[in-house]
Amino acid sequence: MKKLNLCVDIDSTLTTPDYWVKYANTFFGTDYIYHDDTVEGYFKENEFTNKRFDDFYHKFAEEMHRNASIRPDAVEVINELKEICNIYYVTARESHIETITIDWLKKYGIFSDVFHLGSFYKNKKAKELNCDIFIEDNLETAKQLVEEGITVLLIDTGFNRYEDLPNMTRVFNWQEIHDFIKNHHIEIKL
Repeated sequence: MKKLNLCVDIDSTLTTPDYWVKYANTFFGTDYIYHDDTVEGYFKENEFTNKRFDDFYHKFAEEMHRNASIRPDAVEVINELKEICNIYYVTARESHIETITIDWLKKYGIFSDVFHLGSFYKNKKAKELNCDIFIEDNLETAKQLVEEGITVLLIDTGFNRYEDLPNMTRVFNWQEIHDFIKNHHIEIKL
């Protein structure tokens, strides 16, 4: 039986999408309370420059990623999908936090191959891995993957709702991811 090659983003896809909030509030002096419908406004209202955001990220990256919470059902779904999928974590995280990422995945018992790209451009790695389905939250990355003919499951967040694309399916939780992949696998088997 042929296994599917499943690529999974980590931040806001595998982690809860609010993992960064308390760190941003500390750094930027805000009192933001995460809600999917307000996250984009938070960044616009506070006019964060790329430099200022980079300063924030580099100050808190290690602590933020070490302490991130995992989305509900992700562990159970990933462990079940291992029967029919080769799972690869493809992240825009930089390589200096690779050990933290590996430790985090091991803590939840879902460790598999991890690729730290340091970039949101994931097409090349997805093609190298013969990716059948990519689970992502970043709309721009999803667009690039779809343009390459890769099926994308876009996990819904407040910052990716402004567009849907062909060959991309919006999902709202890991149970929907499970159902889509199981159905996709059945179609391939037939």
